[in-house]
Amino acid sequence: MRRKRKPVSKPASKPASKPARKPANRAAIGPACKPAAPERSAQSPQSSALLAWYDRHRRRLPWRAAAGERADPYRVWLSEIMLQQTTVKAVAPYYARFLTRFPSVERLARAPLDDVLRAWAGLGYYARARNLHACAQAVTARHGGRFPDSEAALADLPGIGPYTAAAIAAIAFDRPAAPVDGNVERVIARLFAVEDLMPSAKPTIRALAAELTPARRPGDFAQAMMDLGATLCTPKKPACALCPWREPCAARARGDAETFPRKAEKRAGRLRRGAAFVVVRADGRLLVRTRPAKGLLGGMTEVPTSDWTHDFDAADALAAAPRLAGARWRRVPGVVTHVFTHFPLELTVHTARVGASAKPLAGTRWVALADIADEALPNVMRKVVAHAGVV
Repeated sequence: MRRKRKPVSKPASKPASKPARKPANRAAIGPACKPAAPERSAQSPQSSALLAWYDRHRRRLPWRAAAGERADPYRVWLSEIMLQQTTVKAVAPYYARFLTRFPSVERLARAPLDDVLRAWAGLGYYARARNLHACAQAVTARHGGRFPDSEAALADLPGIGPYTAAAIAAIAFDRPAAPVDGNVERVIARLFAVEDLMPSAKPTIRALAAELTPARRPGDFAQAMMDLGATLCTPKKPACALCPWREPCAARARGDAETFPRKAEKRAGRLRRGAAFVVVRADGRLLVRTRPAKGLLGGMTEVPTSDWTHDFDAADALAAAPRLAGARWRRVPGVVTHVFTHFPLELTVHTARVGASAKPLAGTRWVALADIADEALPNVMRKVVAHAGVV
């Protein structure tokens, strides 16, 4: 988003000189660094330096097109959704398996949601998988299986927010868009020494990133800023001596680069507790159920559990246990811990074995232990099953 200039009035008798343009939040910019905010119509020395660095040091990523090749919008979109709240290292194997299973947006759109959730299991933030499926269906139905090439049209698709729309527009279609992820936020906050606390600083950072984005090679420029943040301008011990923006960087000149971006103190969510019940049938089957489609872990597979509450009493846990004939419950020592975005969770785990003829309760089903890896088990449930020692 580019900030508009105020028109400069000129008296008739004497032309007024035009004041130098000031980047946003200029008061926060260090004395050694006063970079002019370039227009997109021209390539600034800063963007040229970064692109030259990128041409030499660009990362090789499974979803990234080689130099001179055109990016595949489907692969760009898939990688951007997967990379939200996750690292490149964690995503790479999931991406490869997912792409093998769903090699095109049409194949993904036709797949049952359960299959998509199974392929996603372990990546976390499962609403992304549901939105991914809905978006594939929308691209197929509205656009004939081809992703639109504008930010506005992309943002109109399910699960695509402003950042993802800008990333696809820039990387896949070379539109002059400025996607700002965590790496880019850090780079821009340091370059301009943005003093505002996050997340309030986000609009300022986005505006500065947009002003730096050149008209030529905006897709490469976006990926260059991401690579810069991931490899040199890291959260701790940034490699300033190797950075192509070493000279104009305000935070480096001040000597406090590691303190940017400024962050408000994060409040920890309130602990919730509950109990999980792992029931194994004599023929090697596990009792599971599917969570409601909406809400936390929507549509995922889980073993039966109690409610997760702040005032859970472990002494009363068995009141929520499945009512199965012959089940004799044993509590497994210790607890399973897991941290969600908004709260930490502790679960006690109880196990029982029942006869091979035991019928599933309403809303549950038996799954062969050998097939558990194919189920859409979220990480917290994988921890529970592992803690129970049944697989």
